[in-house]
Amino acid sequence: MNSVWQTLTLSTLPLQQWLNASYIHYLVGPLRQWRRGSRLMSWADEIGGVLVMLVFALAPFVNNELVAVLLAACGAYWILLTLSEDEQAALPSDQYTPHPAPRTPLATPIHFLVLLYWSAVSIATAMSPVKKAAFVGWQKLTLYLLFFALVARVLRSPKIRSWVITVYLLAALAVSVYGLQQWFSGTAALATWVDPASPLSKTTRVYSYLGNPNLLAGYLIPAIAFSIAAVFVWQSWMQKALAAVMVIVNSVCLALTFSRGGWIGIVVAVAVLLLLLAHWWSIYLPRFWQTWALPIVLASAAVVVVLAVIVVEPLRDRVGSMFAGRGDSSNNFRINVWMAVIEMIKDHPIWGIGPGNVAFNKIYPLYMKARYSALSAYSILLEVILEAGIIGFTCFVWLLLVTVTQGWNAIQRLRQVGNRDGLWLIAAIASLFGMIAHGLVDTVLYRPEVNTLWWLMFGMIASYYMPKELEARNE
Repeated sequence: MNSVWQTLTLSTLPLQQWLNASYIHYLVGPLRQWRRGSRLMSWADEIGGVLVMLVFALAPFVNNELVAVLLAACGAYWILLTLSEDEQAALPSDQYTPHPAPRTPLATPIHFLVLLYWSAVSIATAMSPVKKAAFVGWQKLTLYLLFFALVARVLRSPKIRSWVITVYLLAALAVSVYGLQQWFSGTAALATWVDPASPLSKTTRVYSYLGNPNLLAGYLIPAIAFSIAAVFVWQSWMQKALAAVMVIVNSVCLALTFSRGGWIGIVVAVAVLLLLLAHWWSIYLPRFWQTWALPIVLASAAVVVVLAVIVVEPLRDRVGSMFAGRGDSSNNFRINVWMAVIEMIKDHPIWGIGPGNVAFNKIYPLYMKARYSALSAYSILLEVILEAGIIGFTCFVWLLLVTVTQGWNAIQRLRQVGNRDGLWLIAAIASLFGMIAHGLVDTVLYRPEVNTLWWLMFGMIASYYMPKELEARNE
């Protein structure tokens, strides 16, 4: 049974040998002679890190067109690195890779599944009933996947990984501070985000620079997970104090978005984070705390959440609306959209309609009920099935399965040697679960501010990958 699971999750895949025997291998390195003679390219990973940091530093504050330009620059730079890759290039040296070894940019099972998913979406684009519209979405997805590839490469360096996380956390802190300012000073809603008949119809929902409270909540879920991890990873007391401030400010700002999907996402993310942290520290705890630490922490957190819902009236009303069914206008809107999307899937089950909101907007009006126009399926699972069909959805689920498995394997390895960088990995996995939970009932995952974070999680987990042969040699 264990061997079947390892095969399914590609844990034993001899990826390096497969790459060396495939045609992809010949795309790597034709410009290596130029790179060896370039002084600038001696800083190749650092330059890539700067590009990645620019994306996270600017994404919440600039328009989507500029983010697209930055993503294109990241993709072009990754292609340049791949074409100039030196087969003798070693892994970045850190305390859990004492014997550097050759590795190409595509040498992880996660890369393989990303390539498979992209291939399925590409075929779905070609088979789409609205090919031109689907091609627009395909271009956007390709930019994100190239961005993932660059992130997975440059984040192999612990120093660059730390800088990228710090830049994102500082940007998120600025976003949250402005959100809190909106709460205290008041701000006009840019759209109808609350049922007019609800007791919360006059309540301020903060949206900061992102223009939408649900989008802001999706943006802050990883910020909370990583700021919690930063409390333990960062060294000095000043850094730890800053991380604690980030946890508080980001959490309060997310709460004030009154985004029910965001609340679901952060609850799932924190639960996964606590589970993994308990596992991480269990080897250092006495036997009693190994058994009871996690139940005590989870029970305490549950009590705090329940008391908050009981005591805080706006919170109680908002949580209650989750169970109102069609009695809440937002719930009713989503249910109607989901029913229309299911009908679209029935008519395009194998390859879907192609990726992107442009293709969606071409097909959805043929199925929508009156007065329920929508920009997407408002559910990541329905969205993937609709865009790429059952085949693409299978690749997507397989990608998630392999990513979480590879992340878990890396946690086990780093836990044994006490490398605190493993806490960043724990935050990435927790963020991934939280974003999925939020995405089940909302559409924010496909916005650049959140989608870049989505692929950051995949790239970060991939950056910890170690081939089995190298792991055995290190042991």
